Amino acid sequence: MSTDRGISLNLATTRQQWGFAEAVDGCLRAGITAISPWRDQIAAIGLDEAARIVRQNKLQVTGVCRGGMFPAETAEGRQAQIDDNLRAIDEAAALNADCLVLVVGGLPGSSKDLPGARRMVADGIAAMLPHAKASGVKIAIEPLHPMYAADRACVNTIDQALDICEDLGETVGVAIDVYHVWWDPNLARAIERAGRMKRIFAHHICDWLVPTKDMLLDRGMMGDGVIDLPAIRRMIEDAGFFGPQEVEIFSQDNWWKRPGDEVLQVIKERVATVC
Repeated sequence: MSTDRGISLNLATTRQQWGFAEAVDGCLRAGITAISPWRDQIAAIGLDEAARIVRQNKLQVTGVCRGGMFPAETAEGRQAQIDDNLRAIDEAAALNADCLVLVVGGLPGSSKDLPGARRMVADGIAAMLPHAKASGVKIAIEPLHPMYAADRACVNTIDQALDICEDLGETVGVAIDVYHVWWDPNLARAIERAGRMKRIFAHHICDWLVPTKDMLLDRGMMGDGVIDLPAIRRMIEDAGFFGPQEVEIFSQDNWWKRPGDEVLQVIKERVATVC
């Protein structure tokens, strides 16, 4: 089996079919040698075993999903989130991951203070930075589509993420997920800015379906939707990032119901022909 070093499998894509070890086996059968696991998948097999599997198979871990979720109603709640992020750094370090991906969190409780939530995010990342630097782990803020501003991520554009990066230093960058940023009229300039700052740490791909039946769990396979994937990849490579395209598809009614090996073969075909 030939090796495809241009693809990373975000293990959410086959989370209903496979656990960590089974997903790695499937990737190796498909010639894919880069993965991005979620923390619950790591916990299910145990960090030591996950790290052993990564080392034994010489895998690239393009990211660990996820840290973040910083805003909280109380100081104690915010500290608990910071403590959890410190544990996430340890997990990313054990897997020699390229970065720890942050989904930063939305409005705490009944708050309507969006700028205040963003300040909590910046403060939370600042608090975890010393441990990240000491551990050699890069932090990648993933801007999420504005539909998630209230409950999942109050950072919604690459530019908003880069503003935080500028304040916090080179350890903090961005994960560019096309599902969340394809609509941004400032996308090209934002990606160029990220390249100048050398802050692109990951590139996630899928597609936006029309119609979309569920905003979280109905992402499309590349080529089945409306995102101009080749154009965005060209922007990202022009900005200096040539790492694997990390396929991250949440699809409760389609791809999660298909055999994992079939999903991976379609991914390889689509990356070759569409992306």
